Amino acid sequence: MPSAPASPGIPGSGLAKGLAVTLRTMMRKTVTAQYPDVQPELAPRTRGVIGLFEENCTVCMLCARECPDWCIYIDSHKETVPPAAPGGRERQRNVLDRFAIDFALCMYCGICIEVCPFDALFWSPEFEYAETDIRELTHERDKLREWMWTVPAPPALDAGAEEPKEIAAARRTADKLRQTEARPVTRTDTPEEGKAP
Repeated sequence: MPSAPASPGIPGSGLAKGLAVTLRTMMRKTVTAQYPDVQPELAPRTRGVIGLFEENCTVCMLCARECPDWCIYIDSHKETVPPAAPGGRERQRNVLDRFAIDFALCMYCGICIEVCPFDALFWSPEFEYAETDIRELTHERDKLREWMWTVPAPPALDAGAEEPKEIAAARRTADKLRQTEARPVTRTDTPEEGKAP
């Protein structure tokens, strides 16, 4: 059964609706982003660029291996560390020589930050790093370290959240040390058996 044809509307009603939208828009105050004179309000955890905290990097290469674009370049060398105690053995450790990210290739997926087991990589909200030459978008570790200081602090835990394991373990250890230091050391000078006092 065919549906009933739509009743013809008032002629020119579509034009009137369009003009009403135009008039409403004309009466509103315009909102124009005055960038670059006024910086935009960014979300607290904006993905801008990747900051490097060099002290935490152990040159495990996990970030470079997991990167789908292969845009992370790491060079390192091994150094011999003397023994910590006499009679101990020497150890070797990796020393970071170069850490660079090619932001012309990076797709900002964040895999490198997620897989880093030592928290050496972080998202920074910085977004003004354009270059006139695409070859200059490979930023070395000194630039990545500068961006590290713009990384916002992590959000606070929920009021009812459980304390992180690391902090709880450190607190227990500190409490034990405090208790052993506070315990008075008592010394009893009793003569040994079989000896005259």
